[in-house]
Amino acid sequence: MSSPVVLITSASGRIGKELVALLAREDGMTVRACSFNPDNRDMLIALGADEVVPFDLNDATTWSAALDGVTAVYSASLDPMLEGHLAFCEELGRRADQISHVVRVSCMGADTNTASYDATKHSSRVGAGIPLMLQHYWWGEKALIDAGLTVTVLRNNFFMNHLLKTDSESIAKDGWFSNPLGNARNSFVATRDIAEAAAVVLREGPEKHGDKFYDLTGPEPQTMAEIAEDLGQAMGKALEYRPQTMEDFERDFGSTRAEFFEYLSNGFYCRCSPDFYNLTGHKPTSYIDYLTTPGASGETGLDELWQGNLWKKGEDAMKDAAEVTQ
Repeated sequence: MSSPVVLITSASGRIGKELVALLAREDGMTVRACSFNPDNRDMLIALGADEVVPFDLNDATTWSAALDGVTAVYSASLDPMLEGHLAFCEELGRRADQISHVVRVSCMGADTNTASYDATKHSSRVGAGIPLMLQHYWWGEKALIDAGLTVTVLRNNFFMNHLLKTDSESIAKDGWFSNPLGNARNSFVATRDIAEAAAVVLREGPEKHGDKFYDLTGPEPQTMAEIAEDLGQAMGKALEYRPQTMEDFERDFGSTRAEFFEYLSNGFYCRCSPDFYNLTGHKPTSYIDYLTTPGASGETGLDELWQGNLWKKGEDAMKDAAEVTQ
């Protein structure tokens, strides 16, 4: 009997690299890594991928070869790739007899099917609905469910590595960062923990984890002052957090991202979930440990801080995605 083939989309991303390295340690599993950029092939092979295939969510001609013989899929996509992801879900649905399990990366709060959203508690603006980004994450989940696939969803708190990446230049040069979160506490999650949870779920399979939804968070909620202290300790220098108004933040990054940060500011992401511990048997990674210790791919969180970033000041990265409809 041939070994199961796991397709890892976004394999060169933060979570994807960790997942490739973790699954490479498993016996009896073929790890097929997707890559949009052919220059990533050697890196993914070095991390342990058995195969590397070209893949583009916006190019359906790349899907068939990538999916040939696949039995499980790790599904992740950047927010602006929503339309491509929805179309890819339809293709996966046509292969439901072949694909026994899809593990989808999502966001805590994209849970209109399992929990409640109360705008009077989770938004500071009268009459505001659920943030558009969270609606999009739910659409990403629902498309897989509606396609008739057996799905496990990892609903993550805000990523540690995304938190300060937009300020990496001012952190390195001038020792400060800015955002509107202030004293709001959020239990930011390490991308390596998401990868570890995904590896457990893929290894143990749909019999144990099919149609389950797991909230993944960090071990404690932190303020921006506490984040600055941890990052300063990791860098060996004093760092300053400078509060920013939501209006200025929206001018920097657009209304869709600002809407999500308002959600962070209102306490919805403060709680610490037990799901990671129940999956892995150990506590989530703290921010200071994330910054100072290497993950399975060999990188520390501090290494990741200086790498590429979707969100850039003066640009609305969600402008096109905001026009997508179900």
